Amino acid sequence: MTVVDTDDIAVPDRFGWWHDMVGREVMPVSLRSPYADRFQGSVTVVGPPGGLAAFDFSPLSAQRLPVHIRRADPELYFLVLVRGGGVRLEQGRGVACLGPRGMAVFSTSRALSCEFLDHGGPVRLTLLRLPRSLLPLADARVDRLLAEPLPTDTGSGTMLEMYLTSLPQAVRTSGPAELARLGAVGTDLAASLLASRLGDRESLPRETRRSVLRERISGFIDRNLADPALDPAAVAAHHHISLRTLHQLFHGEPESVAATIRRRRLERCHADLTDPNLRHQTIGETALRWGFRHPADFSRAFRRAYGMPPSEIRTSSR
Repeated sequence: MTVVDTDDIAVPDRFGWWHDMVGREVMPVSLRSPYADRFQGSVTVVGPPGGLAAFDFSPLSAQRLPVHIRRADPELYFLVLVRGGGVRLEQGRGVACLGPRGMAVFSTSRALSCEFLDHGGPVRLTLLRLPRSLLPLADARVDRLLAEPLPTDTGSGTMLEMYLTSLPQAVRTSGPAELARLGAVGTDLAASLLASRLGDRESLPRETRRSVLRERISGFIDRNLADPALDPAAVAAHHHISLRTLHQLFHGEPESVAATIRRRRLERCHADLTDPNLRHQTIGETALRWGFRHPADFSRAFRRAYGMPPSEIRTSSR
């Protein structure tokens, strides 16, 4: 992951530097901005396998013209999520006016017009790189969705929004194997959202649908860790699959469903025990808060995970 910004660049050179950076990291375009003489911007790039970049910048307009396409076409789709401000995209017959949480997809192979609107603050957006060769949908079908607002209130849309906003933080704490999985998940979630919009989710490869289901299950586990009844059987029942199918779905993953639930509960407990604002809460209350029914079982599991009992973790954090 690379984080760069305009702070260390001389003010007169900032807009030119930003123009060149966009040409390298996204695609060649022509930029104009009423803030060119005092431009500010930053970008967090999650490189391969993530293919994601989070931008914060002064309002501007961008055009990708046929001359740019002839000069360099990486043959990519980009999915854009607006995190702040407003964006107006035009490509082909599509026009998308997006506010915060708005999503759309555009192509590097067609002329494009973008207005990043001045709403009294910086424009904040995230771009997910989608190589044509990796997207399991025909180009002609994806092109029907160019510059069309995509839903963020559906299952796939909600999961993709969470993925895009949380990936930079997840990268900081992930190992190589986890990074590879996270990179593939982004493409699968985007493919699921696009296929759902086209009304043809069943056309997706089986592994893509399995990957999306694993992410849906992961999100369900995170939202329900405090429920002491959360276990593999409850997870399977909620997703209308058998317990055997659930175990097969996670076969080959780094840990089982039960181990995932236990680890995430322990992580929440560890965070609470080291939080100075929660010192009034007893260790038993913390365990119960995150779904551990029996304090003794919690203490044993915590010691195995962290090498010391919960009381020592709390004491050392002070």
